[in-house]
Amino acid sequence: MFFPTAGIEVAFWIPPLVAFVISFFTSMGGVSGAFLLLPFQMSFLGYTHPSVSATNQLYNIVAIPSGVYRYWKEGRMVWPLTLVVISGTLPGVLIGAFVRVSWLPDPKNFKLFAAAVLLYIGARMVLELLKKNQGRPNQNDSEKRFQDMVRRHLEGSGKTGSKGKDLFPAIKVTHFNLKRLGYTFYDETFDVPFWGIFSLSFIVGIVGGIYGIGGGAIIAPFFVTFYRLPVYTVAGAALMGTFVTSIAGVVFYQAIAPLYPNMSIAPDWFLGLLFGMGGMAGMYLGARCQKFVPAKAIKWMLAVIIIFTAAKYVLDFFR
Repeated sequence: MFFPTAGIEVAFWIPPLVAFVISFFTSMGGVSGAFLLLPFQMSFLGYTHPSVSATNQLYNIVAIPSGVYRYWKEGRMVWPLTLVVISGTLPGVLIGAFVRVSWLPDPKNFKLFAAAVLLYIGARMVLELLKKNQGRPNQNDSEKRFQDMVRRHLEGSGKTGSKGKDLFPAIKVTHFNLKRLGYTFYDETFDVPFWGIFSLSFIVGIVGGIYGIGGGAIIAPFFVTFYRLPVYTVAGAALMGTFVTSIAGVVFYQAIAPLYPNMSIAPDWFLGLLFGMGGMAGMYLGARCQKFVPAKAIKWMLAVIIIFTAAKYVLDFFR
């Protein structure tokens, strides 16, 4: 099948299949998988136009709602955190989209930029995970208690069925104002600065807008490593933030496309929808299965994927 906007030819079943596999694993960490679909499109499919960023964000719009729904159903959405993330990343994404079109249309330079961002995140995650070997545990007590409850449930000692919401005590927001945001998860309290989260989200939004991922793939690892928030509580917020900012990104790319008649700017709608349909199924199943996977395993998975992708970009740049 030929996709005219992307300028590539590929079997129609490949995009949804690839998106399903990627999103199943990455959605467990609050990441849509768009940051891995980008190298797949650029390196394997040969889709290197600036519109690949918009197509990536279109994938997010279609795929993410199923994962967010699952986290909401299990009471693991921190809505105030989601609101701050959206407020910060939304203007940043629009700025990033303009930077992508105006100063980073060359796929070679774009890959080097993406590699630098991913290497920093991956290295930070690995260092955080290795702290345990130095006698500094890196898993929150709440994550341990959450896993213990899931384990007991699987062994048959749980009091509710697998569909019972009582197995997943809802997150309780303790305070939310222009200074601090706090919530409890399994009797452990977490408190983060409002403006710190907002500023980080704004910067991440710019980077995410350039990269075409909406920012969620960057903000989730930051929450886990810098603010030490449980991965079980940030996944839904990160995905929801990515969803909203991706809508803005697609609208922006589509709106400015007429200003660049000699450049492919607008998304490839059919290709993005194919990716999105596979991602929709993968995210729902990934969000559903997240509770059965140890937090440390999810973090290592994210770190390895991020570093591998960055290394490939660096190699591509110097070839």
